[in-house]
Amino acid sequence: KRSIVVSPKDEKARAALLRDADVVVQPSLLVDPRVQGEGPEGQGPLFSDRRERVSERSERERLVIVTVTPYGASGPLAETPASDLEVTASSGSLWLAGEPGGPPVRTTLPQSPLWTGMYAAAGALLALFARRKTGRGQHVDVSGQQSMVTVHPPAPVFADVAHEEHMRLGPNLLGRSIVGARFRNIWPCADGHVSFAIQGGPIGRHTGRMLAAWMSEKGFAAPRFRSIDWDTFDNRTLSQADVDALESEVGAFLATLTKREFFDGVIARNMLGYPVADAADIYTDEQLRSRAFWRDVAIDGATLTFPGGFALFDGERPRIRRAPTRLGEHQREVLGRVTA
Repeated sequence: KRSIVVSPKDEKARAALLRDADVVVQPSLLVDPRVQGEGPEGQGPLFSDRRERVSERSERERLVIVTVTPYGASGPLAETPASDLEVTASSGSLWLAGEPGGPPVRTTLPQSPLWTGMYAAAGALLALFARRKTGRGQHVDVSGQQSMVTVHPPAPVFADVAHEEHMRLGPNLLGRSIVGARFRNIWPCADGHVSFAIQGGPIGRHTGRMLAAWMSEKGFAAPRFRSIDWDTFDNRTLSQADVDALESEVGAFLATLTKREFFDGVIARNMLGYPVADAADIYTDEQLRSRAFWRDVAIDGATLTFPGGFALFDGERPRIRRAPTRLGEHQREVLGRVTA
């Protein structure tokens, strides 16, 4: 990755950069004066308006142009700036996060840049693939609002198919009941929270049996849960009172375990369940460590730890070849090459 800063008014530099480009990512339709400047030190867009983008593509038909905006490149909000919170709220996904009866709860870290970036990358790759057959590039129009709608996939599907509007469920799960009962998925434990669901059928039968045996080993009184016939147990038809009675026993047991004790027990018994990890848990995670996920990178005389590549290729994880680039770090190197 190389970083340079070019003024939108520098026609020579812009033409040189576009000459060999396959993909141009356009982060904004407008220069927002609150954030961006127009001079060489600013971060203005490569194309200053929509007409200029279309003109540029007509001059170079193979170019793939990706625009990433809060609400898309058309419609009444096409040129409206927005923060992550505004985009998340407009998508409806914010409305679904939080406790029942409480206010919406924002995700700790901004999500819309990650989701829009994912769709932008996928769209660019698809456009490049199509170009192999057509010889022409495309305009990939990515809306942050539309991208964030997919954060909670069941919600739009239920609204479309069942005409049912989902609401905030807090620690509970959807889809475990046909009579309207709610099942808990996030549980308090001795030092945090764990994820676990009571369910029958092939997916939950073994886990249920193992949890009942675990309770028995610990001498934990749970008469309702330990008396379940897992061959016939059907969580879908339980009343809310039945669910509450079972969950009171399970919750009391899980509250005695630390996250580590819970996960060790789950692994030993081949159960379904996982501790809710915080940043420290992720960094010390044994699975990630065993796969050499974390990578140390030297930056300005200090060694910082970064996440590595998402996969192993032939047993090797792609290495981090250089430190994160600084804005304009490769100005002379790149412009000297492309304008020569």
